[in-house]
Amino acid sequence: MHIFLSVQFLNSNKEKFSFLNISTHTHKILHTVIIFCFLLSACVSGNNDNRQVFSFNINEGVSTLDPAFAKSQATIWTSHQLYNTLVETDSNLNIVPSLALRWEVNDNRLIYTFHLRNDVYFHDSEAFLNGKGRRLVAADIAYSLGRIINKATASSGAWIFNNRVDSLHPFTALNDSTFQVKLIRPFHPILGILTMPYCSIIPREVVEKYGKDFRSHPCGTGPFQFGFWDEGQALVLHKNPQYFEKDTQGAVLPYLDAVKISFLDSRATEFLAFQQGQLSFLNDIDPSFKDEVLTKAGELRKDWQGKIVLKKHAYLNTEYLGILVDEKNAIVTSSPLKIKLVRQAISSSINRKKLMMYMRNSIGFAAEGGFVPAGLPSRNAESVKGYPYDPAKARRLLKEAGFENGNNLPVITLLTIPTYADIGSFVAKQLEETGFKVQVEVIQKSLLLEQTAKSKASFFRGSWIADYPDAENYMSMFYSKNPAPPNYTRYKNPAFDELYEQALLENNDSVRYQLYREMDQLVIDDAPVVPLYYDMVVHLVNKNVEGIRLNALNLLELRWVKISNKK
Repeated sequence: MHIFLSVQFLNSNKEKFSFLNISTHTHKILHTVIIFCFLLSACVSGNNDNRQVFSFNINEGVSTLDPAFAKSQATIWTSHQLYNTLVETDSNLNIVPSLALRWEVNDNRLIYTFHLRNDVYFHDSEAFLNGKGRRLVAADIAYSLGRIINKATASSGAWIFNNRVDSLHPFTALNDSTFQVKLIRPFHPILGILTMPYCSIIPREVVEKYGKDFRSHPCGTGPFQFGFWDEGQALVLHKNPQYFEKDTQGAVLPYLDAVKISFLDSRATEFLAFQQGQLSFLNDIDPSFKDEVLTKAGELRKDWQGKIVLKKHAYLNTEYLGILVDEKNAIVTSSPLKIKLVRQAISSSINRKKLMMYMRNSIGFAAEGGFVPAGLPSRNAESVKGYPYDPAKARRLLKEAGFENGNNLPVITLLTIPTYADIGSFVAKQLEETGFKVQVEVIQKSLLLEQTAKSKASFFRGSWIADYPDAENYMSMFYSKNPAPPNYTRYKNPAFDELYEQALLENNDSVRYQLYREMDQLVIDDAPVVPLYYDMVVHLVNKNVEGIRLNALNLLELRWVKISNKK
């Protein structure tokens, strides 16, 4: 029997297996063999039953299949296969219909009315009558979004509606096919927020039946439905036979029969599995393999050309160095980083283009413009004047600040995480050439996040990945009324705040984009952050995979993917 069928059999007969009178040791061996065979089956080319199966790996594993907790890439990717949202972003970051056919906004831009599709059904579940998935209605939208802000849920996404939706009646089902969102004040990016995986639509019955175990009994309307999950080992999703979307030729989506996800924590093992054809694609390239696969110009080396496909695309992620600027904080008052000229000197000291070529193999773009990355329509990265590499200017700025040739400058500690230790060392060396004394301290990511959230980190490595495709998401990091996160630097500038509040009320895209650029320029001039590079999505794809659509949010989009027989 083909392994794919064996996994289905195991999943549907768990209770029968529990009654077998076998020793725990034997049971563990059987379980391990099944999982091993499951993983091994991914390397069987063509699949004997002609099933199309897409395989990929998630190093960190998946902690939950409940979209209310979709805060990591792993949970976002799996949620995106299982669920739908009211609206979604297309490959060009346009907001387009999904569960909603269309929508309108009232004159004061406080009420958004969505008209829903009538051909959407939830996946089958024991929570439904006769186990058959029922039709989605507007009450499901109101329940799902309301669940996010319900304190009992303790969703990591509760913040997305903070001070944005009406406190009494934020989400209302007018009838089965009409749904409304009511805002406190106009907020143009609300449609972008509704595309986030947190806003995935789920059925009340299934959540109430399983309670906290909904995390492992997911039920949505997405292109794939839950099949099998052995935590830490493997996750299988099957094609949803009732999925509502069709391609331009009228064929029902998705094309794939299944998705297989492994959880190999070793990047070396993952890379080997891809090299041997056991994985359909790799997301990003581990630094230890980048020189083997890519030239310094970011292209495939000759040994790999014709064997795999390299796909690259702008990614809405800005990698930066953050500087705490809250002058009421004791660690700021005693630091030279409180001086704007010193912060500007840091930004002028770094050769970002050299960093990109030698540390990143040209994967990404040197951040010599605004803080907002390349890929957004406001085009801040191109229009805002940043800091090209200029060591002479850096030395001049230090002199103006009273630290000529770095005299009397104390040692500055740069906090970073293991993955970026090499970049931290590169930055430190660059800064030392213009007079700074830098000590790089490598700590675990969780500790760095804790220290930045509590304003205990003076100089730190940071990264901001867009939650939704609007530059406001980046500018919110510098709005003084926001806590940390997102305002990790504790930046406060009344002129910035005024522009930010004005942008929230502006409905004209061109005017709003200009406001974003003005805000970004203020941030760059004040230098509470040192943008290093705008990131890039890099996918290594096996030649038999067709139809992967890249997008700047790096969502794994599998609805249009096909597995061909070519080798």
